[in-house]
Amino acid sequence: MMMMMQKINYWLSEHPKILKFRWSQTQSWGSTWSFLICAIVIYIVAATTIHLLLLLLIGRRNRRPIPLGPIPAIHSLAMTLISTVIFLGMLLSAAAEIQDTRWFLRRTNTTPFQWLLCFPRGIRPSGRVFFWSYVFYLSRLLHLFRTFFTIFQRRRLCFIHLFNQSIMILESFLWLEFSQSFQVLAILITTPLYSVIYGYQFWTAIGLPEAGFPLVVYCEVLMLVLNLVSHVGVLLLHFLKGGGCNGFGAWTCNAVLNGIVLLLFLKFYIKVHLRKNRVVWGAVVGSSDSSQRKTPASDTQVDEVPALKEKLS
Repeated sequence: MMMMMQKINYWLSEHPKILKFRWSQTQSWGSTWSFLICAIVIYIVAATTIHLLLLLLIGRRNRRPIPLGPIPAIHSLAMTLISTVIFLGMLLSAAAEIQDTRWFLRRTNTTPFQWLLCFPRGIRPSGRVFFWSYVFYLSRLLHLFRTFFTIFQRRRLCFIHLFNQSIMILESFLWLEFSQSFQVLAILITTPLYSVIYGYQFWTAIGLPEAGFPLVVYCEVLMLVLNLVSHVGVLLLHFLKGGGCNGFGAWTCNAVLNGIVLLLFLKFYIKVHLRKNRVVWGAVVGSSDSSQRKTPASDTQVDEVPALKEKLS
């Protein structure tokens, strides 16, 4: 068991390629601004084009899903494994970095948790934690395939979904480009929840029973709340701690984008529940027969959770 743990620690935090990693335009694929902009534009154009073509060729009312075979299940399983590996790699790498720099943390009166939230000024994007941040950035590109699965299976595409996916790529790029504070903790929060989400999607994709509650929505809401609380911690440390946090400008940009996503989600969630309450109230006080009363309410309840999943995932 001890030998296995040592091998895992070596491959995830002590391997020479991890230790020698450096974020640069010459050494890291996808590290240029032109690549970032092209990737986001191509993603939005491709998703919108496919969605419109399906509407033109098949029609708006025909919501029958296009069979994709085992592709969604394989993608979910792959993303579950990738997210788990990133979490373990970042956890071991963060622990190793804290151990290696404990003398510096003592000298600056910085606790390990403060280091997770607030990098000292002057830190460069190289070494263990930035390697796993780079892997997380690349995994965001693989995550985009979920959009196309949603288009083919549900025939839905919304602005919030495209916006959320695009800014997640932008945020992970800014983490590396400006050695932004908070990225280590953000990945440690995000990846285990993604493992649960993708694991659950794989579970349901192979025909196993669904949970009795909207698990994906709960995980996404938990992720938003934890990120919001962590952003408050970064803000306090930046102004209360001498010297401030590295990459604070990029952090500000990311905080604003996360705030917009949270507001859009809350707006949509409130809208869905208000519509649901109106339909249920109309069904109760209406004078139509029982079958006419039950149909709208049940349709709203069935459509609510998938719509929330689609907005967030």
